[in-house]
Amino acid sequence: MADLLALSRAVIDEGKGADAVGPINRINHKLSEIASGVAMVEAFSHCVLFETDDGLVAFDTSNPSGGSKVVDEVRRWRKDRFNTVVYTHGHVDHVGGCGAFVADADAHGHQRLRGCGHENVPKRFDRYNMTNGYNQIINERQFGQFRRSGYDISDSSRFLPESSPKPDTVYRDHLNLDVGGLKIELNHAKDETDDHTWPWVPKHKAICAGDFFIWNFPNAGNPQKVQRYPLEWAQAMRAMADRGAELFLPAHGLPIDGVARIHRVLSDVAEALEQLVRETVAMMNQGARLNDIIHSVSIAQAVLDKPYLKPTYDEPEFVVRNIWRLYGGWYDGNPANLKPARETALAKEIAALAGGANKLAERALDVAAQDVRVACHLAELAVLAEPDNAHAHAIRAEVFQKRREGETSLMAKGIFGHAANESKAKAER
Repeated sequence: MADLLALSRAVIDEGKGADAVGPINRINHKLSEIASGVAMVEAFSHCVLFETDDGLVAFDTSNPSGGSKVVDEVRRWRKDRFNTVVYTHGHVDHVGGCGAFVADADAHGHQRLRGCGHENVPKRFDRYNMTNGYNQIINERQFGQFRRSGYDISDSSRFLPESSPKPDTVYRDHLNLDVGGLKIELNHAKDETDDHTWPWVPKHKAICAGDFFIWNFPNAGNPQKVQRYPLEWAQAMRAMADRGAELFLPAHGLPIDGVARIHRVLSDVAEALEQLVRETVAMMNQGARLNDIIHSVSIAQAVLDKPYLKPTYDEPEFVVRNIWRLYGGWYDGNPANLKPARETALAKEIAALAGGANKLAERALDVAAQDVRVACHLAELAVLAEPDNAHAHAIRAEVFQKRREGETSLMAKGIFGHAANESKAKAER
């Protein structure tokens, strides 16, 4: 078993990086005991387990392809029945593996496990089923690189597997559980979702953090997903920091121990989110357009350099957009965008002014070294003007690949990389 707490201390206290401690967010389906009666299986997402006098409590179940691997690993540790599974929230990488837990209970003749979660989790399941196709499309854009490496994030036929049951015990604000003598307090707060739970386990002075903390900049801006709640997220981090927790167990990345260390980390995350909200709303109140705000509001590089705030999954610019959407709606302040022309019609006009789609694409290539953001606009307009133009697509592929290589976040890399691959395929026809 790995000493995961020692690894996180080395990262936070000593500034050691992946070259010294290895990946911070590991998907190895290995179980490590964090404390007596407390364990974590590192997966996508992790499964955090607590022993009780009447079986095990599991927080999250990993994704569809990981659930059975998690269960197998738990069984090498303990044979006790799964008494209760708590969904920290309804994302597929947290609930998708639950079918394996149910199957384990059936195979061993155990009483069917109880599922717990916030009252919005079942509503999320219904929405996923309604938007199954869309979610599969964006999942491929965002996580396709993992699938191509042999690791599927979700099921191939459905975004949310039918084997994942809705929780049968739900709550609104707080719920106190007693599972085999282990008292657990479930607390609801909004963050990247409206159905998030952060459990407090007094016996172990432990918080199970779900996705409130992911060892990256908070996922509060995801451009392809529904509304996020950065201010409420920060408030929840403050509330957790005030609990005096000695164990902090996130669903991604390493666990953290030590009251002062946990308080410092959570406070840093809260302050970063509060700053973005404060500065974005201030500019909104002055009448600024969204485009002006995203080019003005930022987080200091020294903050982003902290090992738990690196913008390698989401990033501050996307969070600013979500703050605007939350408080200001979808109109971005540009009247031309209120009821816009068809993109293809606009592209054809601009291409005509430039002397054709090839000229427009070639101009994109010329300016890419100086301003890759402008280059992306020009390359996109070129292929919208002439969708079958192989030369324009070849340049678009080059421009967006260059853009991808200059990005830090998985969100941006996924979208820009998808655009590059799309045009590469069309250029090679």
